[in-house]
Amino acid sequence: MEDALQRAQELIALYEAELREQLPPGADIFDAHVHLGDDIDGMTGRFDELITGMDRYGVSRAFMFCLDEPDRHPAFTAANDRTLAYAARSEGKLVPFVRLDLTEEPIEEAERCLDLGARGIKLHPRAQRFLLTDERLAPVFAIAAERRVPILIHGGRGLPPIADELRKLVDDHPGAQLIIAHAGIADLGNLAACFAGKRGVFFDTSVWSAVDLLDFLHLVPPEQVVYASDYPYGRQPNSLLLSLRTARIAGFSDDEVRNMLAGNANRIANGEEALEPSEPRGRSTFHQGMVFARIHQYLSMATPLLWTRQPDTIGVLGLALNATEERNGRPGELERIRELLLTAREIWRGLPESETDDDRLEASRATFRLIHLADILSVTVDAPDG
Repeated sequence: MEDALQRAQELIALYEAELREQLPPGADIFDAHVHLGDDIDGMTGRFDELITGMDRYGVSRAFMFCLDEPDRHPAFTAANDRTLAYAARSEGKLVPFVRLDLTEEPIEEAERCLDLGARGIKLHPRAQRFLLTDERLAPVFAIAAERRVPILIHGGRGLPPIADELRKLVDDHPGAQLIIAHAGIADLGNLAACFAGKRGVFFDTSVWSAVDLLDFLHLVPPEQVVYASDYPYGRQPNSLLLSLRTARIAGFSDDEVRNMLAGNANRIANGEEALEPSEPRGRSTFHQGMVFARIHQYLSMATPLLWTRQPDTIGVLGLALNATEERNGRPGELERIRELLLTAREIWRGLPESETDDDRLEASRATFRLIHLADILSVTVDAPDG
C-alpha cells in the first residue's frame, strides 16, 4: 500500500506539471466555491490544507462558506462565526459567505454576518430542505440586492427542476447577483434557457463529469462562467484540469479562459459590473473514440462505489483496464490512463487493510483522484494544449 500511495503522489505531481503548462500566460485563479468545517456526511475541510493547496496551485482568492455542520442549529450561527474567523486569518485570500437556514431567522443571521464582514450568501435547498417556491426566499434576495452581495445557490444533485422559480426571484430582485453552483446540472437545460445571456447571473464549474461541463459550456456564454473546485469534495490538480481541458474543447480563447479562472469572479468580489455576455462556445456534440467512451462508462460506474466506500465487487475497474489494451492508434493516451488505473486498483484493494480511519481516508482520496484523472483524460483526450 505504501508503495502504491507513493506512486499515486508521483502521478498526481505529473498532472500538476501538465496543468501549469496548460494555463494561459498571466492567468490568475479565483476559486468561487470552497468549504471549511465538518459536514454531517463525514467530509472535512481544513484551513491549513486549503491555504496550502491554494498557494501550491496559484489560487489567489476563494469564496468560502461552511459545510452542513453538526452544530448548524440555530441558524448556522456558530459555523458562520468560524467562517468569518477563517476569513480574517487568511489575510484576504478567503472571501466569507454567510450560510442560511430558512427555518431559523435567515434575515437576522444574514444581517448579522454581513455587518461583521461577510460578502455573500450561501443557500443550499437540498441540505436545508426547501423549495424555490418558498416565500422566505424573497427577503433573502432583497437583502442581497440591497447590500449588493452575491447569492451562491446549490444547483447540483438532489433537486427538482428549479429554473422557473429561480428566474422569478432574479427578475423580482434585479440588483441581486446570482451564482448557480455545480454548473446547474440539476436543471441545466432550463437554467441555461432562463439565464444564458443574462448579465449578473453566473454558473460555477464544480462538477465531477467532463461530459456535464462540455454540455454546460455550449449552453452558457464564457462571461457567465466562474471556476470552482467545491473543496473539500473537489481536489487539485483534477478540478483545474477538468475546467481547462473542457474549456479548450469548447473553443475558449486565452482571454476567455482567464476570465473563467479569475476575471469573472474578481469582478463579483470587487463589486464591479459583470461583462456583457456574448454567445456560448462549443457544440451540442463532441467526438470520442469508442474505447475512451467505454473507459468513461466503466469509471462512471466505479465512482459511486468509492463514494459509498464499497469494494469493486463488480469488477468495473478491471473492465476499464482491459479496455486500455485495445489497439486503436492511441497507445500513448491509453497508457497514461492505464498507469493511473493500475495504481488506483492497488490502493483500492488495500483499503480494507488500512490501520486507522485517517489511513483509510487518505487511501480512498488517492484512489478517487487517480480514477477521476483517468476519466478526465478519457473524455478530453482530444483537448488542445492551449
